[in-house]
Amino acid sequence: MQTVKENTWAKRESHSPGSEDQKKSGLDSIRIVGGKCLKGTITISGATTAALPLMCASLLVDEPLQLTNMPVTLGDIRTLTDVLNELGVTSALRADGVAILHARQIKSTTAPYDMVRKMRASVLVLGPLVARCGRAVVSLPGGCAIGTRPIDLHLAGLKAMGAEIVLKDGYVEASAPDGLKGAKIDFPIVSVGATENLMMAACLAKGETVLSNAACEPEIVDLGECLIAMGAKIEGLGTPVIRIAGGGGLKGATHAVIPDRIETGTYMIAVALAGGTVRLKNARLEHLTALIGPLESAGLQIERKDADVVVSRNGRPLKGADIMTKPYPGFPTDLQAQFMTMLTLSEGAGMVTETVFENRFMHVPELCRMGANITVHQGSAIVRGVPRLKGAEVMATDLRASVALILAGLVAEGETTVNRIYHLDRGYEDIVGKLRGCGAQIERLPAED
Repeated sequence: MQTVKENTWAKRESHSPGSEDQKKSGLDSIRIVGGKCLKGTITISGATTAALPLMCASLLVDEPLQLTNMPVTLGDIRTLTDVLNELGVTSALRADGVAILHARQIKSTTAPYDMVRKMRASVLVLGPLVARCGRAVVSLPGGCAIGTRPIDLHLAGLKAMGAEIVLKDGYVEASAPDGLKGAKIDFPIVSVGATENLMMAACLAKGETVLSNAACEPEIVDLGECLIAMGAKIEGLGTPVIRIAGGGGLKGATHAVIPDRIETGTYMIAVALAGGTVRLKNARLEHLTALIGPLESAGLQIERKDADVVVSRNGRPLKGADIMTKPYPGFPTDLQAQFMTMLTLSEGAGMVTETVFENRFMHVPELCRMGANITVHQGSAIVRGVPRLKGAEVMATDLRASVALILAGLVAEGETTVNRIYHLDRGYEDIVGKLRGCGAQIERLPAED
């Protein structure tokens, strides 16, 4: 694998996240004229939530890490690329979905506020930096406004591994001049980010680390498999107990990012709403077991064909269903808003209970502007189906709320305009092109000068 000598992303592929063009594009809107049936093929992109920790894993070694099936056009990928470049990682992100990251030499152990504030996943540089360099200074993270998401479990785990942690002026200062040591860490609650951060740190720690009550998400398994390809010794991936034998000895590797299960579920729900038949290429049903049952009960037909999934719905009405979000393998919180949108047009009523994030019903007022009948009481929402939704001008509040409003627009009478779509650009590759390719009447409207 060749050494990367420059950041070809910023020079050849696109503008950097700080460019004026990208800032302006965040003010774009999406206009949809509802009522079109979906028919065609959609290729599922690599999972953003898997790609981000994989990119941070490049900090563990001085050899290149090559990642394939990368969603290279997404805002979060660009933002993290800039963070890694700031730390000394050279990068090449190609239009064919290949990313090569080379942390030959760490030039800085500080991840500054103006970068980290844009995206919560930037905190995943913390564990690898402390493990490799014995020091890290990382701004407290930002991201979608869907509730408080403290990083106390990340910090408690690093403390258990021997790091000294100081919070100062909005930054986490972590130091372990003699290196990290393996430890037994029992998470009080399941945390995907803490599991990822500590898994990476443990690969360079001295001795064995045991993570109990660890996250079981497919993205955790994907990161673990990449770390194993890099030479790590890890057992228990996909279970609540993960064992990592530290000691270093890591090397560069090549790894394919798993398909995006949330994007897959989003398009499945789109077909449930709009009707028609769509073939989803590069999709894995085994990552969506909690979604399949409720969708089939509602009336969606789901069929596996080779490496693809075909979803279809005839003209029969959708049926209401109840869901409760939980850590994997439970119903994903990242599909809650989309599923709620489907319930707005289902016969009867359905209950949506959110147990992961306390502020993830911000899309409800916007759906109600379009005619939905939704009543929220604390962490639950009762959705009573209505005969139709009506197009309106709506405002996106976070990533999943953005796509939920687009789904509503696909079936609403008349025209819907979704504003503040910069959240959408963080997590969905070319959603306008993919839906238009299946017959949707949808377009992106550039921001006015």
